[in-house]
Amino acid sequence: MKEALRYLNNAKEILRSVPVDDNTYRDIKPVREAFATAYLAILEAINEHLMKQGVTKKELPKSVDAYRKALQKHVAVHNGKLLREFEKLYDALHIAGYYRGLIYDVTMVKDALKAARVFIDHL
Repeated sequence: MKEALRYLNNAKEILRSVPVDDNTYRDIKPVREAFATAYLAILEAINEHLMKQGVTKKELPKSVDAYRKALQKHVAVHNGKLLREFEKLYDALHIAGYYRGLIYDVTMVKDALKAARVFIDHL
């Protein structure tokens, strides 16, 4: 999961330069960028896991629905919680954090990145 952790560390690095007032990031653009990078860390972790399971690079998922199916087939059989965690992380990191830019509270951002790390570690 080396590459996935590299992405996650990049997300944290992006946030270090963002000014904070009253536990709120003042500039949303880099926060959204950090969320996008953290979401990519999740996808990289899944890709690495799938390749260890024998999935070729060409066969890796190319959409969120394909990732769901791959998780159901290769992961949920052994750990159904990971599929639910993926859904929560997709909603938090990709939709709320990156796509809509709704999360800019420092504590909430850090919690989301911690949840991403836990997912990667459990995978």
